[in-house]
Amino acid sequence: MRITLVGSRHFGVTTLDMLRQHGVDIVRVVVADAEDRLAAAARAGGIEAVVQANPRRVVASEIADGTDLIVTAHSHARISREALAKARLGGIGYHPSLLPRHRGIAAVEWTIKEGDPIAGGTVYHLAERMDTGAIALQEWCYVKKGETARELWERVLAPLGQKLLGEVIDYAKAHDSLPAKPQDEQFATRAPALPK
Repeated sequence: MRITLVGSRHFGVTTLDMLRQHGVDIVRVVVADAEDRLAAAARAGGIEAVVQANPRRVVASEIADGTDLIVTAHSHARISREALAKARLGGIGYHPSLLPRHRGIAAVEWTIKEGDPIAGGTVYHLAERMDTGAIALQEWCYVKKGETARELWERVLAPLGQKLLGEVIDYAKAHDSLPAKPQDEQFATRAPALPK
């Protein structure tokens, strides 16, 4: 299984490490910033790191030839239709909500703002519209009273993302396909960035 990883920051690095543990071939890492810690981790591991020409969009030329699957980890860039078509199985990402609830950049913050007693994580198929692709795997968790978004992310949602991504990778290796269940649009909510 040949993977192009698109991501950034700590979650990108932990995803890189998780992918290594699952025995896949990480053929390229794509980042928005050459100084990002994911780029440094890739270079240190002998993996090619490519910087996006446009930090908001990943284009086909930035995906390694022969990629089976694109995995995103803390990437806020859209993966173009042409880029997805370059990967045999398309692409997956992790979203820290129970999609279709809280689609958008501030899902964890909206979970807290809305007072949701239950949160969760979703591995979903990348699609043209943000956070709208079919669900590959999903799992829920409780939110502690008084917990902040950062505390919820660090306590359960980030580790859950690693677990779910790993399970979907293992499924893809075993079945040469990805599980897919369409999102129910009637339950979709948005999670745009909140003012600082």
